[in-house]
Amino acid sequence: MNALNKGIGKAQVGLRWDPSPLGAPGHDLDLIAAVYRADDPYGDPAYVVHFDSRSPDGTIALDRDSLTGQGLGDDEVMTLELDRLADSYGRVLVGVVIQQTNGRLTFGGVAGKGVRVLAGRTTLAVDELAGVAQSTAATVAEFRRDGAGAWGFHGGIRGFDADPAAFVRVMGRSLS
Repeated sequence: MNALNKGIGKAQVGLRWDPSPLGAPGHDLDLIAAVYRADDPYGDPAYVVHFDSRSPDGTIALDRDSLTGQGLGDDEVMTLELDRLADSYGRVLVGVVIQQTNGRLTFGGVAGKGVRVLAGRTTLAVDELAGVAQSTAATVAEFRRDGAGAWGFHGGIRGFDADPAAFVRVMGRSLS
């Protein structure tokens, strides 16, 4: 990024999925954001934003939360005001996790699923999660602050076989 590029100020992650078939137990997919300190970007998250919560400073919020996937468009939407995050934070990961309340369910067993990452009106990524069909959770967006303080997007879907609590503990760990 050059001196004229301010990076990403505000981003939005949208998640959609179809309701389960009539008579079958419902699917509940959730967006989760983990915020990491600049001095420990692959350690434990400084805080996590998920259903029924928002960041302590109000910069990350789950604007829409669905328990069933019913509705038009995105079923869950998370807004990240990256330009308002304190300088002490250097990395934010957003993931999707399937609640495992009715037995093991993977992304391959959920119809109509997909994720979209936007910065303003610019689409940064769109994915149907087919590459992680055998997973129960996945990271879907990574935002990192560069040396000049500008936020950039780093795409790539990474699957996990983890319940929500375990996913939060491992989602930001380095692959090495």
